[in-house]
Amino acid sequence: MAFDRLEAMRAFCRIVELGSFTRAADALGLAKTTVSGQLQALESQLGIKLLHRTTRRVSPTTDGSAYYERARAVLDDLDELEASVAQNRSLARGRVRVEMPSPVSRFLLIPALPDFVAQYPQIRLDLGSSERIVDLVQEGVDCAIRGGLVHDPDLVCRPIGRMRFSLCAAPAYLAASAPLRHPDDLPRHRYLAFVYPASGRQKVNALHRGEQRIVIEQEPAMRFNSGEAYLAAAEAGLGIAVLPLAAARRALDEGRLVQPLADWQADAMPLSLVYPYSRHLSARVRAFIDWAAQRMAGDPLWRLED
Repeated sequence: MAFDRLEAMRAFCRIVELGSFTRAADALGLAKTTVSGQLQALESQLGIKLLHRTTRRVSPTTDGSAYYERARAVLDDLDELEASVAQNRSLARGRVRVEMPSPVSRFLLIPALPDFVAQYPQIRLDLGSSERIVDLVQEGVDCAIRGGLVHDPDLVCRPIGRMRFSLCAAPAYLAASAPLRHPDDLPRHRYLAFVYPASGRQKVNALHRGEQRIVIEQEPAMRFNSGEAYLAAAEAGLGIAVLPLAAARRALDEGRLVQPLADWQADAMPLSLVYPYSRHLSARVRAFIDWAAQRMAGDPLWRLED
């Protein structure tokens, strides 16, 4: 039987994704011996070893991991090409790699993903969730949601929302501490700060009321590089924190946190969808971008307008 490189690539990708020759064969509707033969033929064609095989698991080699990323992209583009000329031209399919800040994924998009899956069942998401600024081109990421101002000239930038923050503290902490009636009183309190884990840079917070704006510049009592730990510290009464409202909402509703200086607002962080100028924006990536923008526009905690 003639060697079919595309079918061998599909078999290899399914083995990597499912971690098993047997499961890959079942998913492809082929015999395990067929899948094994395709893999052997592909390794022979390339002259490299693609997989580590043990009695318990199958995993890609270093060369195999690199080949998988490129092969997966080729297969996704081929699937999309076929869909574009098929009867159902609106069917987006393939893999989309996306990165976003943890609060956006945890409190906005992941809870809404069943809606995305229902609309686009043929799209597979690889969703990264962190405060790290990724290199989209070098890391093969299709698009990202970025917090803050975007200055990279190689990226298309589409503003889609804002992450809103609030000064928060536990009621027990405030009851045991000095009065807090104005931002000028903050130096008399324990200030908790957030540090971006990738850069080690401390987030700068400011409060504003009308034309007044005061930057919080005091030395923090504690610093945290995890959003969950930062929220937990505020709930534990360790001090005052400037938290994303989406993350603090449940604790505020249940009374574990309150908002002192409620007439002062914390600065919001602009959020943008970015993708490389150099990369063709496929139907599957555009589908995710448009869906994420719609979800953000429909939520008062995230939308662009107040």
